[in-house]
Amino acid sequence: MLDQFILGLSVVMQPNVLIYAFFGVLLGQLIGVLPGVGAITAISLLLPVTFYLDATSSMILLAGIYYGSQYGGSIASILLNLPGTPSSVVTCLEGYPLAQSNRAGLALFIAAFSSFLGGMVGVAVLVLAAIPMTVIALKFGAPEYAMLVIIGLLAASMIGTGSQIRSLAMVVLGIALGLVGADATTGYYRFVAMPELADGISLVALAMGLFGVSEVIRHASRRPKPGAAPLSVSMRDVIPTRAQAKTLIFPIMRGSSIGSFFGALPGTGAAIASFMAYAIEKRFSRKPEKFGTGHLPGLAAPEAANNAASQTGFIPTLTLGVPGDAVMALIIGALILNGIIPGPRLMVDQPDLFWGVIASFFVGNIILLLINVPLIRLWVLLLRIPYQKLYPMILLMICVGVYSHRTSVTDVLLTLAFGVLGYLMKSYRFEPAPVLLGFVLGPLLEDNFRRTMLLYGGDFTIFVTRPISAVLFVCSVILIVWALWSSLSQRRRTARATS
Repeated sequence: MLDQFILGLSVVMQPNVLIYAFFGVLLGQLIGVLPGVGAITAISLLLPVTFYLDATSSMILLAGIYYGSQYGGSIASILLNLPGTPSSVVTCLEGYPLAQSNRAGLALFIAAFSSFLGGMVGVAVLVLAAIPMTVIALKFGAPEYAMLVIIGLLAASMIGTGSQIRSLAMVVLGIALGLVGADATTGYYRFVAMPELADGISLVALAMGLFGVSEVIRHASRRPKPGAAPLSVSMRDVIPTRAQAKTLIFPIMRGSSIGSFFGALPGTGAAIASFMAYAIEKRFSRKPEKFGTGHLPGLAAPEAANNAASQTGFIPTLTLGVPGDAVMALIIGALILNGIIPGPRLMVDQPDLFWGVIASFFVGNIILLLINVPLIRLWVLLLRIPYQKLYPMILLMICVGVYSHRTSVTDVLLTLAFGVLGYLMKSYRFEPAPVLLGFVLGPLLEDNFRRTMLLYGGDFTIFVTRPISAVLFVCSVILIVWALWSSLSQRRRTARATS
């Protein structure tokens, strides 16, 4: 494997290929900063370009756009509470409070460095464990995916900083919103109040509304603070201290491991990996009350997870020909346009392509780190602009990003409506993040549960008789018991404090 990886490095280090790798990651980062646009739009627009490039160069270009957008998505999340990509929603929870407390430079550095380390772990997993992880992924059927989604939904109820009952209610709300549109099995329209909702509610519209527009409304309802201190952008404030760095080692390791695992599973992706990493980090933390206030481990873990997942997401795409998400489906389409069929034979028949793409991840992550760190002080300078003057630009960016996703005016109107809903939720201490994860995971749970019932004749015991599904079932029970025990312990501590 290492010899093959060195072969891939020799391919990607050719000057013409290296230029495409650099251009891909740079374009991906710039697109990731723009809220609502995302890698899928950029790859769709650049797909015709692959006709004029060789297969290796086009794959390296498109892959660079994909994982480069993960880096860029954290910038707008930290500075403006605008998640550039769905996986960067979790970054808002800790990154934006850090920016509000004059530590935006530190947050950007930790996000960049955690993303770099997570990406490198993902590359290592690709090189050393691509084939074993492919074998594991093939053993996941509908029952296993259903139980995996249930664990994700339980973890979503642990994301919020307040009551877990409120978080669970928000998860249910997200699932309900995810049911809007045509039923995937029967084609029956559910909760479709207007024809424009036949395809369901846009994830981009929901995320931009709950996080972006609601934040604009919240700031607009406040009076500006006179005589605010000027922002500090010295490198001393950007680099974490030794004590801070020590607290980030294990969160980054846990986030990278979680991201590597979920990325290799078809149909999961970086968004689920980042939510799971945040929820698990909160459970492992000795100071869970600090989450949501700008806690550095809560920022590092999901950033490492989403970039590790971006790398290992190519395992099922290249070795099985099974796309993990819409972006991977486009990349498979680009391969087919170049006359290459992805699958188990790709590693043998096209070693230059396979290992060249993997080696480009290694080179691309180094390029992204070298680009990001010097630009941190420049990004922080954006916060010197009074927020009141940023309102029109932020709303314009949101509307353009949402409209470009599906070219739908209805999506823009829904974004504004979700913005009002998000403002009301925050006013009454309801967390918006669990809504988004419920929205993503709800349809996945429905599809896999239905498929399980159809395949096994409605036998519910299948979830505990299949080995992997049984292990995941036990994990979900442990999560429920853990949540109940934590809630009771917290109530006892509160009762002792008040007595």
